Amino acid sequence: MNPLNHVAIIMDGNGRWGLKHKNSRNAGHKAGLKTVEKIIKETINQKIKFLTLYAFSTENWKRPKKEINYLFKLLENFLVNRIDDLHKQNIKLKIIGIKNFSLKLNKLLNLSEKKTSKNNKLHINLAINYGSKFELINAFKKLNRNKETINEKNLTKYLQTKNIPDPDILIRTGNTKRLSNFLLWQLAYSEIFF
Repeated sequence: MNPLNHVAIIMDGNGRWGLKHKNSRNAGHKAGLKTVEKIIKETINQKIKFLTLYAFSTENWKRPKKEINYLFKLLENFLVNRIDDLHKQNIKLKIIGIKNFSLKLNKLLNLSEKKTSKNNKLHINLAINYGSKFELINAFKKLNRNKETINEKNLTKYLQTKNIPDPDILIRTGNTKRLSNFLLWQLAYSEIFF
């Protein structure tokens, strides 16, 4: 197998794990964040250049409001407490999805992207409020608006992952075997592990 350049992960099952082991979905999400830190460390150790984490889909808005608020509070705290460390490690953070959050979270996300934009040891795409069908429809709309020929090259430049290689492998945790509207175009030739 060729060396891995890009690993994508659908982070699923944290809430179910939390219910089973701690009687709390939020405890599972908190444990999941610790796992993300381990994944980042191992990705660097393995010299993988790109990591895409599916953290919150456009469909996740159907979850209970209390759980959604907890998830975004976890993300806010992570950015406040860890973005300087990620920057010192030469890690770039890019958000894919629609930044349609609180003013505070949107500001933190923008500042984090700006602060780490020149880093190149590891490029992390954090997919939040992301849906691949929406991404593809928007790419086609932009092609149409710009009166460009519809082909792979032109479509790819309007995806949120433009200038990022497609994932070599996709890992989905949580014992569910589906793509859940994640990187449908980009995963065309990826190996998939459940």
